[in-house]
Parts: sequence; structure tokens; C-alpha cells
Amino acid sequence: MKCHFPKELSEIIRARFPLIYLQTFEEERALVMLKDLCADSGKNGLNRPLYVWSHTQGLKKYPDGQIDSSLLSPYQLLDHIEKSANSSLYVLLDFHIYLDDQHRTPDNDRIVRRLREVGMSLRNANLARTLVITSPIVNLPQSLQKDVMVMDFPPPTQMEIRTALDRLILKQKGAGGVQVFLTEEDKQQLCKAALGLTQQEAEGTFARAMASNGVLEASDVDFILAQKQQILKKSGALEYVGSDFKLEDVGGLENLKKWLEKRNRTWMDEAKRYNLPALKGVMVTGVPGCGKSLIAKAISSLWKLPLLRFDISSVFGVYVGQSEANMRRALQTAEAIAPCILWVDEIEKGLGGASGGEGDSGTTRRVFGNFLTWMQEKQALVFVFATANQIDRLPPELLRKGRFDEIFFVDLPSKEERKQIFKVHLRRRLTSPEARGDFQETEQILDELANLSDKFIGAEIEDAITNALYEAFFDSRAFRLDDLKRIIINTPRFADMQADYLQSIRTWAKQRAVPASQTFENI
Repeated sequence: MKCHFPKELSEIIRARFPLIYLQTFEEERALVMLKDLCADSGKNGLNRPLYVWSHTQGLKKYPDGQIDSSLLSPYQLLDHIEKSANSSLYVLLDFHIYLDDQHRTPDNDRIVRRLREVGMSLRNANLARTLVITSPIVNLPQSLQKDVMVMDFPPPTQMEIRTALDRLILKQKGAGGVQVFLTEEDKQQLCKAALGLTQQEAEGTFARAMASNGVLEASDVDFILAQKQQILKKSGALEYVGSDFKLEDVGGLENLKKWLEKRNRTWMDEAKRYNLPALKGVMVTGVPGCGKSLIAKAISSLWKLPLLRFDISSVFGVYVGQSEANMRRALQTAEAIAPCILWVDEIEKGLGGASGGEGDSGTTRRVFGNFLTWMQEKQALVFVFATANQIDRLPPELLRKGRFDEIFFVDLPSKEERKQIFKVHLRRRLTSPEARGDFQETEQILDELANLSDKFIGAEIEDAITNALYEAFFDSRAFRLDDLKRIIINTPRFADMQADYLQSIRTWAKQRAVPASQTFENI
């Protein structure tokens, strides 16, 4: 996929926006991209010198000009830029430390004021001069909100990662001691596995794979995915979830399963002949503990696509604009990894406040707006799998027709579904001869267990089987059916304890959702 960001940034700079805030962890990659833009004399190029400033070195012409260490002070720098007689692009590294609205000082207040003055001066000047602030975080005081254009530097494309991989292979071969056994297709798979990482992270992961045994080969895809899982986890918002769950490991929910099976591979080239619209996603709501999260893991195995768990609540930060920037960065990462599944578990916990007032100065509302806009306009195949237990806490805009491909409701499992759930969990748990003994989950036994467990949710069935196994382990014996029956009889049912809640969500679902099971037989 080609990256359109350089062209977009060039247009904004040529449109004479004087102050740009570029959020990125990849300072070096961003500088290389800006250097190429400034050196380009074509219609999308800037054709002007590039200067880089830091508070440790001062100002230098990039990449190999002389350093002017007399301009260490941000005041001196801003005065120099305002008085400059040349069209230029200035990159200010880590200038966010002077813009911290949470820890204001008189000095910082004066710098913010001076930055606004310079911005107004450059906007009205004949010469084209632009300031680009680069920083991994967005620190932007309220007074600069309308003066600064905030942009997110996207993660590297597969083509950029491939260039980095080829460069690393050449370097390692030159150093000796590393063998590379990769076909063209193997290289594509390695680069695809590294999507969503920064260029430095991708290079480091490839280098570790080489260093582990002195060989780089196709099987290193698993190592790269494992490393990516750890790297994404550090970001807080996204987590790469590996899963060997299959649809048959989830009892019931046949309607939802069939819907998912029919849409498998619709992102492949052969589906283009049918002019099918790109998949958006599904909202799965209903009774807690009835398999909503398990289905997310099963889709990943069925569709053979990476699964990213997105914790929306973790994007909220303390600085002005930080929450929105974190949301944009997480969605950009998901798009870089596409095609993939974005699993937003219990979405109401992150966006539930969006329908309320302005108690957090409207931050939740703005983050929600970013998410809605992205869902409406996204081009990459990121299938959103959202689950909700308290659907009434979600803003109505999220649930309107066309936002998701479908809204499914998960009710209490029927008798047949409870039989399936018992069967799945008994087979998964009773894998050793010591635990199983002579027990067999016959149709008669499954029927008896399903009758005993009326109104049970799937989690209660699993918990009952687990507790029966604790009894067996404590007595150093095999699993017994009598233990399981006794535990089922003595288990308080969620459905009885939350009868009013169940009735309210069923009433809501009957008018607005499709049953995840065959029918709404319980309503």
C-alpha cells in the first residue's frame, strides 16, 4: 500500500499553514521524509532548505550543515525564524516540553505567546516559512488549539518495511555469520507480520530473529508476531491476541456463526467480481458470560486474520488533545496491520460517557467523534467486533443503521445450546485419563445436565465443571457426574439475580437487533 501522507503534508505546508504539530515516535524517519520533500522541486515538492532545532544542540541545516549553538534558547530561535529572509522549513524537536498546560511556568507562558506571534507573522508574510514541531506526545495548550495543525505520522507501509529488511539483510551478509533462506514470498510474509510496528521496532525484531540462531527464514514469522504482541502491549491501547479457538468451540449462537462464515474471504480479490461492499463490523450485545468474547477469538481463526484487542478507556490522557491523538494513533496502527479484526470489548466502558454532558470538558465526546468518523471513512479492511453488556449506555449515533453491518443480541442459551456448551467444556477439561475416568458425555447425560441448568449462562456452566474438577482433584480421583449435578443445583443463577436487567435488554433487542441464536425464543 502506498503512503499518501507526504503528499498530504506537502499540500498543507504549501497552503501556508505556519504551525504544524507532527505526532510521532519516529523522529529519524520523519526527518528523512521531510528532507525528501524539501529537496523535491516537482509539483508536490517544497524545494526549500530544511533546518532542525533541538534544545541541546541549537539550529542546524539538515542533514549535514553547520550547527548554530547560539540559538539554544527557544526565544532566540523564534526571533531568528521570524527575521529569516529565506523560504525555509524548520523542525523543532521535542518543543512540547515548553507547551505543557498542566505544569505552566511564566517562562513557558511567554514561549507560547511568542509562538502565537510568530505564527501570525509567518501567516501574513510573503516568504513561505513553516514550523513543524515533532513529538511522541501531543502537548498543546488551549491558547494554541486554533493556531496549530495537528497531524499523526502514520506507521511504515509494507513497502517501507521491505526496504528496511533488504537493507538489514545486506548489512548482515556483509558482516558475515548470518544465513538468509528466504523466497520472495517469505520476505513479503515477514514484512506483513511486522506491520503496525515502527521502522526501528521492525528492524530490531528482524535483527533479533537473525541473532537468535544466525539464520533468517520463513519460520521466523512466528517469532516476529510474538515480538509484535509484546511491543503492542506496551502501547496500552492495543493488544495482539493469538487464538486457537474455533467456531465449534463456542456453544450455540448459530445465527451469528453462519453470518460470519458467509462473510469469510470477502476481502480477497475473487470477491471483487461480486461488487460486495467492504465489511464494517458487528456489534454483539446481550447477556454477560454467554460467549461474546469467545466469538471474537473464533473469528480470528476462521478468517485467518490478526486479532487486535482495543481498550478504548486507555486512550484517555491528561493533556489537551492527548486523548484524541491516542485514539488516532491506535486506529492508524490497526489500519497498518489490515486486514485485521479490531475487537472492542465492552465498548460502553470507553464510550459510554459520550452521550452525557461535558463533565470531562467534552473529551469523551471528541474521542467518540473521532471513532465514528473513522468507522464511516476507513478504507483499510479493519473489521470492528464490538461487544457491549449495557447497550443503553451507548450513544444512539453509534447504533444507527449503517454504522455496523449488523447488531446481534446474545440471550440466555436455550436447552440445545446448553447441551453444546456442556459438551465443549467437558471435552476441553477432561483430556487426561486420570481426570476423565470412565465418564462419557452421552446424549442422555447432556440432556439431563441441560435440564438441570435451566437459565444458566455459559460462564456458569464452565464454572460448574471447573468446581467439579476441584472436588475430584482434592480427593485424588476422577471426575464424577454427581459432583457436577450438585454444584449446578446449588449455584445461584445470574438470570434470577438480574431479572429486571434481562427483561430490559430483551425488550430493547427485540426492536433493534438480530438474534445471535436461531430465534428470540426466550423473549
